Amino acid sequence: MSEKQKLQIGFFDKYLTVWVALCMVAGVLIGRFLPGIPGFLGKFEYARVSIPIAVLIWVMIWPMMMKVDFTSIKNVGKNPKGLYITWIVNWLIKPFTMFGIASFFFYVVFKNLIPHELAKDYLAGAVLLGAAPCTAMVFVWSHLTRGNPAYTVVQVATNDLIILPAFVPIVALLLGIGGIQVPWDTLFISVGLFVVIPLVGGVLTRMHVIKTKGLDYFNKTFIPKFSNVTISGLLLTLVLIFSFQGDVILKNPLHIVLIAVPLVIQTYLIFFIAYLTGKKLRLPHDIAAPGGMIGASNFFELSVAVAISLFGASSPVVLATIVGVLVEVPVMLSLVKFANRTTGWFPAARLDKQETA
Repeated sequence: MSEKQKLQIGFFDKYLTVWVALCMVAGVLIGRFLPGIPGFLGKFEYARVSIPIAVLIWVMIWPMMMKVDFTSIKNVGKNPKGLYITWIVNWLIKPFTMFGIASFFFYVVFKNLIPHELAKDYLAGAVLLGAAPCTAMVFVWSHLTRGNPAYTVVQVATNDLIILPAFVPIVALLLGIGGIQVPWDTLFISVGLFVVIPLVGGVLTRMHVIKTKGLDYFNKTFIPKFSNVTISGLLLTLVLIFSFQGDVILKNPLHIVLIAVPLVIQTYLIFFIAYLTGKKLRLPHDIAAPGGMIGASNFFELSVAVAISLFGASSPVVLATIVGVLVEVPVMLSLVKFANRTTGWFPAARLDKQETA
């Protein structure tokens, strides 16, 4: 297989924005002309969580968690600078810049275009995106930028562990500042349902398969079986969500574009903060590029799941998180191209790509 072929993004991933747009149209049409379907599915709820959507979200997240090798964390001390950048940007900078940028656009720039109550909802969706750094798609972005795969695993694994204690207080703080009161118990339930359960399940599944079949089988045979499962789960989830969102979208079609503006600006800002910091610290490109990608992209599956749990599937908050899905792929592909054109900014890699960290 040629190097060019190896670096091609998967078909479903490459055209994710197209699939999301088609799901939006399909969902809106279902909600408009077949309202009995979302009405029927809406009856299956527990503690404000839609059971059908929860199942689909597990289908999305579980395979991603299986890919993360948490045993790699033992090597974090071998070259920690890249990890420091990842942790600081993702947890001390990104949530707060997202809040600031989104607030500025929704409350100031678009004040005459977005009613105040909708602006608050869209801000809440942006906050949920900003507080959830990427888990799965970053492996694709790292691959496309010729990143160090083992180091990327460590970056992702530590991020997944930091999410457990950090996500709830950060979201609660920022939503509180934005005047949106959210019960802490609902947030904790959401993290438990959509992070802890799939995380533990993914780890146990990984351990069991490797123990019984071996690591080679796990990587080359078992994981590829789920290559399209995550995307399929995401797309089916979006059809359901958009069937609930039909009225909001039909009444405010321009809002999708308006929501996208601060999300795109935030993505570029966070990438360049992390990427240029890596350049300043003279990190090799195969560490700096994935580090920038992790900060720039979002764990949108978690954001969508928590938004549904907190506000309901028909809430404009959920719409804001879905716009994040809509814009992510084209924006991230543009950053991949930029990173690949600027490899000369960085010193030659000091780590062999087969080493862990």
